[in-house]
Amino acid sequence: MNSSVPEPDRQLSDPSALLLDYLDYYRSVIGAKIEGMSDAELRVSLLPSGWTLLELLKHLVHMEQRWLRWGFRAEQVAAPWGDRGPADRWHVGPQETAADLLAALHAGGEYTRAVASGTPLSTIAAAGGRFPDDGTPRPSLGWILFHVLQEYARHAGHLDIVRELTDGVTGQ
Repeated sequence: MNSSVPEPDRQLSDPSALLLDYLDYYRSVIGAKIEGMSDAELRVSLLPSGWTLLELLKHLVHMEQRWLRWGFRAEQVAAPWGDRGPADRWHVGPQETAADLLAALHAGGEYTRAVASGTPLSTIAAAGGRFPDDGTPRPSLGWILFHVLQEYARHAGHLDIVRELTDGVTGQ
């Protein structure tokens, strides 16, 4: 596993740039954690819960889409919960590949950066999409970006453990 993913600049102090750079960093960390694994290794679970590395990767693709496209921008998304299968658990079809999911992960990151660049972190999510216009408080862009960041960080740790169980390779 490539453990040389550089962290964001330590001198960076702008909160928006810091959040966006760390999101980019964690997307790269996720990619590095599955690098070099076979399709079979990515599709088998070593955990009692049954989730696979590929399912977690797909979850991250849809998670960011749910929060930014469907959530913050209130765009109509065909399958916002597309990472869930019939039993309401993560699901990856046999035709879905790690390369395709990694490309989607990074495309989602480009979308997030485009939406968030120049938008104040205090901007409130649009009504529609994920958040109804019913008086319920909607989250700010800063809250959403921080939530997405903690999802990436938490799941990167999960990937560390599963990768070590799979082939003994450890992360940073």
